[in-house]
Amino acid sequence: DVSSPKHGKVDPDNMPHVGGNMWAGGTGGRDTAGLGGKGGPYRLDAGHRVYQISQAEKDAVPEEVKRAAREMGEKAFKRRLKEIQMSEYDASTYERFSGAVRRQVQSLRIILDNLQ
Repeated sequence: DVSSPKHGKVDPDNMPHVGGNMWAGGTGGRDTAGLGGKGGPYRLDAGHRVYQISQAEKDAVPEEVKRAAREMGEKAFKRRLKEIQMSEYDASTYERFSGAVRRQVQSLRIILDNLQ
């Protein structure tokens, strides 16, 4: 079961973590920032294979936990914007332009990775 959202502990060795309720950047777990899990405050990709839980499990997260996770995610987003000296308007403008070319940028990254 989910209890309350949190960032989670950072693994100094960046080992892959699947499931559980402890590590930031893990996959398929609960309550912590990561991918493929439930109840975490925001998505955090540590570069590992993603293990996805079922949509039914995600839908079963209590509303108060979802609300707390959204609030925590919004605070982290605003804190990050402040760190990089960007306003919410700047972020939405960036997202609009970035979204328009996202697929092309991804294709270019794949080509460059293959060339290396």
